[in-house]
Amino acid sequence: MTTQVKLTALALFVAGMLPLGLQAQSHDAHAGHGAQPARESATPSPAAQVPMDHGDMQMQGGSAPADARDPDAYSGGFTRNEGQFALDPRYRLRMSDEHMFASFRMDKLEYVRAKGEEWGAYEGQAWFGSTFNRLVLKGEGEFADGKMQESRTEVLWGHAVSPFWDTQLGARFDYGRGEPSRQWLAFGVQGLAPYWFELDATAYVGSSGRTALRFSAEYDLLLTQKLYLQPAMEVNFYGKDDPERDIGKGLSDGKVGLRLKYEVNRQLVPYVGVEWSSKFGKTADIAREAGSARQETRFVAGVSFWF
Repeated sequence: MTTQVKLTALALFVAGMLPLGLQAQSHDAHAGHGAQPARESATPSPAAQVPMDHGDMQMQGGSAPADARDPDAYSGGFTRNEGQFALDPRYRLRMSDEHMFASFRMDKLEYVRAKGEEWGAYEGQAWFGSTFNRLVLKGEGEFADGKMQESRTEVLWGHAVSPFWDTQLGARFDYGRGEPSRQWLAFGVQGLAPYWFELDATAYVGSSGRTALRFSAEYDLLLTQKLYLQPAMEVNFYGKDDPERDIGKGLSDGKVGLRLKYEVNRQLVPYVGVEWSSKFGKTADIAREAGSARQETRFVAGVSFWF
């Protein structure tokens, strides 16, 4: 019994001392933290801003310093654009709008058949000049049996007023077989409208108070990369009767055509098509009195090309 009592007392003593030891260990483990310095901030404090003095700085374009090197001092007596460094005027550097260009474009060179009759027709223009100013020649006409039947020729000065539009000023010359010729002053605009419509509108003033207005438009409707339909229309107005040329005042005549074109290459385009022409108003009355047709359906085949 004595031994049991001693063992029990020893166990109680050890159990009572364990909490005290653990508590002391916990305090000892955290005791060193109080002596550690505070952790530095991750973001350094901003440095003090020192104002800059711009008073001694010089802007571009000022005079060169006194000791600047002369660009011609080490050239052996030669200077730029002179002596052996002089450029032939043909090779002088030119800006893009100073170059001269030329172009010839035949929009229509075609065989025409209507009501058992056959003839040829053409329409085209050529120009020579720079980007902004050009000499422009326009021509349209019909021929049969190797002879010119009628034609319209214009000599114009073209001036670019925007990337897609030119103004044109000059003269127009009309010829008709067996009819008196007519001359006109011409002013108009030509260019590319939104949605890729090509437009040409010109007003004319002639002798004896004659005036006229011509308007044409065309559009390319792509079917494939090389095959496309080209609808086109043209109307003519006159401000005065001209019975010697079978022309009446007002809306005189017009035509609408549809051509199917195949682009062999960019410069050669054969085509076939159909065209409807009609005379209106007093011009139609003059044609009726003369026994001529007021309306006509024409079948055409031809080629367009340019260079």
